[in-house]
Amino acid sequence: MSISLPQAFVQLMESYPWEYSRNLLEALSEGNPSLAVRVNTAKGAAVPCGAQKVEWDDRGFYLDTRPVFPLHPQWHQGLFYVQDASSMATATVLSFILQNYIENNSGLCYLDACAAPGGKTIAALDILPPDAFVVANEADKRRANILAENVAKHGCPNVAITLGDACRFAKLRDTFHIIAADVPCSGEGMMRKDLEAVGQWSLNLVESCAAVQTDILDALWGALKPGGFLIYSTCTFNRRENEDRLEYMVSQYGAEIIELPLSLFPGAVAGFVPGVARFLPGMVRGEGQFVALLHKPGHFSALQSKKKKSNSKACKIPSDVSDFVEKHVIDHQSYIIKEYTPGCYCIVPKGHEALIESVGGVSPLIRQGLPVVELKGKTAVPSHLLAMSTALRRDSFPAHELDYAAAMAYLRGEALSDVPQEIPQGFYLTTYANQPLGFAKNIGRRANNLYPDALRLKMSPQSVPSSAPVPIISQEL
Repeated sequence: MSISLPQAFVQLMESYPWEYSRNLLEALSEGNPSLAVRVNTAKGAAVPCGAQKVEWDDRGFYLDTRPVFPLHPQWHQGLFYVQDASSMATATVLSFILQNYIENNSGLCYLDACAAPGGKTIAALDILPPDAFVVANEADKRRANILAENVAKHGCPNVAITLGDACRFAKLRDTFHIIAADVPCSGEGMMRKDLEAVGQWSLNLVESCAAVQTDILDALWGALKPGGFLIYSTCTFNRRENEDRLEYMVSQYGAEIIELPLSLFPGAVAGFVPGVARFLPGMVRGEGQFVALLHKPGHFSALQSKKKKSNSKACKIPSDVSDFVEKHVIDHQSYIIKEYTPGCYCIVPKGHEALIESVGGVSPLIRQGLPVVELKGKTAVPSHLLAMSTALRRDSFPAHELDYAAAMAYLRGEALSDVPQEIPQGFYLTTYANQPLGFAKNIGRRANNLYPDALRLKMSPQSVPSSAPVPIISQEL
């Protein structure tokens, strides 16, 4: 599919003092977007043998054709995430920070300020140390719900999700050790995938986005701890939204641009200021990304600073809930239990309670920690997010392995029949390829399907193949 690019965009790219305009414009005009996925190693997923890996991320690899992802149970189970290869670069930058600049990484607080649909949040959860805590924020409610769904599939418990303008975080002074700001932009990197991005592009849009980006950076810089790091990225190519924003931060706040070695990103090119990386279609197999790393002046410290105490009063947790957590959560001593809505309980990693409380004070919390159980009368009903979580003690529930047809029926929300006799009455875990799909409740002759309504697969049985398609990823069982 050939794409007619806006003439003003073509002229802008050709005006830059670089030799890449022809390759970039030809690649965008061809309209042939790339496709890649990133595997979830925390759930035993691996890149298939022989697949072409993303050059800057060992967990990512390219697909030559686009499968129907909902037909793959592994997609629903969070074993892989569909993500543009260029976008995976921010994970490489985070690894670079941890390897070269942070000696004591205990208790890190990380903010993904513009997080939907969730790929960069998931990558951060993969790379950060186990006791780090991630706050993922999104301003748009619909996109925030998608973010929450994708993070839930991934399974890490140490995350909170907030809904609101990223500028609200200005109220949290000196709070986060690392902030990722994949800011709203004019979307030039979306032109091959979305004709709307072509139609809406204009120089006025570029200027409008640059103003929004400045506001977000102003707010986030105050929320960053002295000595902290800010990963700045866009999926656009113009200088106004990229290098010019960095130069503003240098002049306004004394920010230091830390040089990112281009050897980390094979195929990426240098930008118009030293140390940044540009991923350009025609030069890399990806849709495009600009990424840079800023350092805030000051001494970096993680747990060396005094922890703030939570202002909330501890509430009495019902024994049914505490017993449930002790039985079903791995390393349950590392968490505290909180009631986040009446009768619904989550676990929050110890040491981060005050952070979550502070974050909730400036932006509504969609999720705090890991929701694990809801009390309905005297019955403790396990949360679907617990089934998806790497914190689940797998052997604490009876499990029923489903074949492909039964797994797809479960994902559609159908009632389960033919429950094995060895499954006792009560809650049990359904699995496919030895990975959880979700919970069901055996009531005797049949089982109630507890897969959440909002997630249920809206595909008729006739549209689902009779046998499982070739798996997209490998599993290390």
